[in-house]
Amino acid sequence: MAERDPRFDAATAVETSGPVAPAANPYRLRLWAIMASVPLLLIGGAVWYYWVNDHYVTTDNAYVQQDKVSVSTEVSGRIVAVGVRENQPVRAGDLLFRVDPEPYRIAMAQADATIAAAQVKVVGMETDLSTKGADIAAARASLTYAQENHAREAQLMERGFTTRAQMDAATEALAAARGQLANAQGAQAKARAALATSRVAPGVDPAVLAGQVEKRRAAYDLARTETRSPVSGVVSQADRLLVGQMMTQGLPAVSIVVSNRSWIEANFKETDLAQMRVGQPAELTFDAYPGLRLKGHVASIGAGTGSEFSVLPAQNANGNWVKVTQRVPVRIEIDSKPSRPLIAGLSTHVRIDTGA
Repeated sequence: MAERDPRFDAATAVETSGPVAPAANPYRLRLWAIMASVPLLLIGGAVWYYWVNDHYVTTDNAYVQQDKVSVSTEVSGRIVAVGVRENQPVRAGDLLFRVDPEPYRIAMAQADATIAAAQVKVVGMETDLSTKGADIAAARASLTYAQENHAREAQLMERGFTTRAQMDAATEALAAARGQLANAQGAQAKARAALATSRVAPGVDPAVLAGQVEKRRAAYDLARTETRSPVSGVVSQADRLLVGQMMTQGLPAVSIVVSNRSWIEANFKETDLAQMRVGQPAELTFDAYPGLRLKGHVASIGAGTGSEFSVLPAQNANGNWVKVTQRVPVRIEIDSKPSRPLIAGLSTHVRIDTGA
């Protein structure tokens, strides 16, 4: 059997086989699939994020608020002792500072002297009243004698055994005795009126009562020379508490921040209030404590915008009016106990679930 020429076989194969299709590249198919899926994922993620967060409203115009009690002295005086320093925790009833009590001790001593003088005066008036009784008794005895003498002179006058002059003298003596008795009774009534007491304090002379009131006032002022903390909290603005400093009644001397009760005042845009209701849950984060997250709820929504209660409210009735989105204060109560101390004025980020 004759052998076939390899060159003939190759030529025949080339002529009869025709064009050959290129082989598929799996790497290119995977690349195209990835490129097509990325936009779809981005669109889907955006739709999902909008759907999930559509019922949330947020603001970073929010701050921690705490009750602040301004303490002032109730009596004027010079500070002689200071019991606290700046940022010191205090309990209700702790001594903050003391003003000089000596002037108020002197006022109490003066009130005691006033009471004693009034009591001495009362004793004198009681003695005078008792002597008026003796005068009345003497005047009545004189009147009785004058009446009897007048009766005798009248009988003698009828019989003709006396003169008209003696009869007139007896009549004059009787009138004088009656006048003396009337004067004695009037003096007794006057002395009794001086000892009269009021319905406010029966049995106590008004002058004595005035002295007692003066003493109670002096004792009250003396007790108020010590100014104590009305609440528990942290002392703030205590730089004016210096020994020797003159304190004026009613002038704020120090502030106490009540740190055990905090809330958040969040100023939301008016466009965020459409679905907001009292009681909706809120999530709180703080710039000072990045890892701290607290739960809260909407306690109340302000009755007016911030500009309504400003010192100089905006005047929109003019030709240069520009609409500005207003902000409304919303009070957020903190439900969870914070692990870090909250400081008044800390910046806060508030996120409220309006769909809850």
